[in-house]
Amino acid sequence: MEIAKLILSIVDVVAALFLIAVVLLQSGKSAGLSGAISGVADTFLSKNKAKSWDAKLARMTKWVAIGFMVITFIICLL
Repeated sequence: MEIAKLILSIVDVVAALFLIAVVLLQSGKSAGLSGAISGVADTFLSKNKAKSWDAKLARMTKWVAIGFMVITFIICLL
């Protein structure tokens, strides 16, 4: 039982570090407004690439956070 708890704790720490990295990689939601005010012109392709990258990061954040919570809950039950 202690080995399983140790392995889950290690996986939990790795998931926490990955969650921190994914959250920090996301662009801020207010970046669009300041870019519109300052007149920054983006091409159509760069906007789509940014949206797809941000969408992937948002999905990763959701799933890693759910996994982190489940693993933490399982550790508490052990």
